[in-house]
Amino acid sequence: MKDLLKKIQEWKSINKKFAIATVTKTWGSSPRPVGSSMIISEDAEIAGSVSGGCVEAAVLKSALSLLKSGEGKLLSFGITNDEAWEVGLSCGGKIEVYVEPFLGSNAHEGLIWKKLENCLENNQGCVLMTRLKNGNTHHALISPDEMMIGKNVSILLRKQGLRAFQERKNQIIEIEEIKYFAQVFPRRSQMLIIGAAHITVDLVQLAKIYNFQTIVIDPRGIFTNKTQFNIQPDFIFEKYPSEILYQFKLDAFTYAVILSHDPKIDDNALEILLRSNIGYIGALGSRKTHAKRVSRLVGKGFSEEEIKKINSPVGINIKAKTPKEIALSIMSEVIQVKNDFL
Repeated sequence: MKDLLKKIQEWKSINKKFAIATVTKTWGSSPRPVGSSMIISEDAEIAGSVSGGCVEAAVLKSALSLLKSGEGKLLSFGITNDEAWEVGLSCGGKIEVYVEPFLGSNAHEGLIWKKLENCLENNQGCVLMTRLKNGNTHHALISPDEMMIGKNVSILLRKQGLRAFQERKNQIIEIEEIKYFAQVFPRRSQMLIIGAAHITVDLVQLAKIYNFQTIVIDPRGIFTNKTQFNIQPDFIFEKYPSEILYQFKLDAFTYAVILSHDPKIDDNALEILLRSNIGYIGALGSRKTHAKRVSRLVGKGFSEEEIKKINSPVGINIKAKTPKEIALSIMSEVIQVKNDFL
């Protein structure tokens, strides 16, 4: 739904009625992942996709009917090979799509949409829970910051929604024989880069391509002030890591890369990062350099398990030589770790 936000806002601004269809489950060779969405207006306009063109016609027909009744419906396609052929799914594929009037048009649930819209616009993670039941629609919005909106949001529903958020996985959840679809909207991933240098310039550029928020931290003014970035980081701080890291969420959506080559700066960051819930820590340096790093951290009371969180030598081994190649190897490893959750 996040990629449809601008179109949703456009249609809402002119009071256009529309439905939203969301892939809730797939089996076999479905061309679109769970969580993919499509919106369908009362004028049969379409934005987004639930199958890459395979079942859109059938979903459109159902959506136009549901806009009149105001009720939601769970659709299933591709149960047999014949049906798969009819709707264009690959042989043996199966897809379930929940179609409903857009929740923002429901006076009862308008507050849920407003909060979801705010989360999407302000990079705040949340989970939209949709009851998968034919008939009247029902939603709840849950965030890791204790926020819950919706009627009769049980403790168990909140707990299961937060579990889905931590797993970063859109999924069906069953509570007391009622099925809900948990659609996860993770906040934008952020990359903390400790040390401003040649590799940092290329890494910031790559991170921006893959939609990471970039934060560069280096107390050495000659590096923070003189480094020429092709693309500017979102934030750059001329401070020690311990002076600034507390301002950022050190959770599973945050990835740290240690590049300063100065133990005073590197260790200052690691002493905080190793005891956080950060998703990834990579540190530049040879095996010999890392062995010295490990020795220093052991001397400061860090356990073997904590120190194992550090990926060093940093990056996937592509026999990188130049700063651009090293940045590519680091970015590849970060993306690999990120996608392990998906």
